[in-house]
Amino acid sequence: MTGTSAPDVSTLSFEQARDELMRVVAELEQGAPTLEHSLALWERGEALAARCEEWLIGAKRRLEQTRAAVPTDGSIS
Repeated sequence: MTGTSAPDVSTLSFEQARDELMRVVAELEQGAPTLEHSLALWERGEALAARCEEWLIGAKRRLEQTRAAVPTDGSIS
């Protein structure tokens, strides 16, 4: 993880969290210089993955609500 002041995960959009998660994974794959840095990256990655999942669950919920609001006979009001 580069930089010392990473933004709060809860404020990130899906795209921001996904992009940072990809960077964290790439850095972990390259090998961090210390165990402590690896652990910090892992923890950040877990938080980012959870944030992405929150966004995806919310999107699924919105789609389900939209589908529920569509008349079953296929007509559009």
